Amino acid sequence: MCHVSSAVSSCSGSRPMGCRKWRGALNSGHLKAQSRLSVFFTMILLFTYVFYCLSGSCDPLPPPAYHGALRAEPPGASGASPAAQLLRSRLPELSSSAAPAGNMSVANSFGSKKFPGAVIIGVKKGGTRALLEFLRVHPDVRAVGAEPHFFDRFYDKGLEWYRSLMPRTLDGQITMEKTPSYFITREAPRRVFAMSRHTKLIVVVRDPVTRAVSDYTQTLSKSPGLPSFQSLAFRNATRGPVDTSWSAVRIGLYARHLENWLRHFPLSRFLFVSGERLVADPAGEMGRVQDFLGLKRVVTDKHFYFNQTKGFPCLKKPEGSSRPRCLGKSKGRAHPRIPPEVLLRLRDFYRPFNLKFYQMTGHDFGWS
Repeated sequence: MCHVSSAVSSCSGSRPMGCRKWRGALNSGHLKAQSRLSVFFTMILLFTYVFYCLSGSCDPLPPPAYHGALRAEPPGASGASPAAQLLRSRLPELSSSAAPAGNMSVANSFGSKKFPGAVIIGVKKGGTRALLEFLRVHPDVRAVGAEPHFFDRFYDKGLEWYRSLMPRTLDGQITMEKTPSYFITREAPRRVFAMSRHTKLIVVVRDPVTRAVSDYTQTLSKSPGLPSFQSLAFRNATRGPVDTSWSAVRIGLYARHLENWLRHFPLSRFLFVSGERLVADPAGEMGRVQDFLGLKRVVTDKHFYFNQTKGFPCLKKPEGSSRPRCLGKSKGRAHPRIPPEVLLRLRDFYRPFNLKFYQMTGHDFGWS
């Protein structure tokens, strides 16, 4: 310090060139010290950030690959919840971030996992898969893809396991699942009630005779050596009474199954969807479903077209997709020919059960 002071003081003397050199060296030293200090503090901040990230305190932005919370927005989707609209508005921003391993859904970083607010409980071969796929177009519906079978097969795994299967939802969205076998499972109503007495229950029903033939057709496709429909539907080689132990027949006894559910839930918690109307007028039936779920009518006739080959409606091509969305090859199979007298006997058998079901639900489904 003494050397520097003396050098600086000598600048008032007669050696200006020497003074300029000393001043330059002094300024250079100060700049180097400031630079090293800046690097030092930058390294401290960087190491602090890395430490917190490794400890999980700073999650990265999620990738843009999402699978359901906000599907390709359908026409008229302005009725989406504010939370869903907010998330959609951030998608361009999020799309620039790199996707981590596992291709995690955007929705997996938003919202929370909740028990279903509504469950499609039946019936098999009634149109439950079509209904769920139509509902998934709605931006405020989040649904499990596969059938969980919690209330009939895996109840011993516990409710927390069940909730872990659910997709994450935002405020204003509803969680749903479908397992058609719940409707005919004796223990299911009590178990669903134990989860929540406020659960909304949707039952898709279809002419029980047509439903039984469709059920048989599906089984026949998997087991080509299956006995004939009539030999399974009637006892004693078709000469005896209808065999209600055969599941294809038993499922169509809608009134009996509904009685079991009404011991736990009031009729107001149910919506009965016509499988026939879901094919003939999907937009109209979907309007009823959206009203029942407390959703705005976003899914309308603009979303459907009738597929002549399959014989049922499909969803029109979503924006950004190369083709429309139809149900898989397992849907719309051609039914085997069943003797008319066999079908007539089944219709006579089901008639009193159908009439009772109409009375219980307050709705005439028009099955002859």
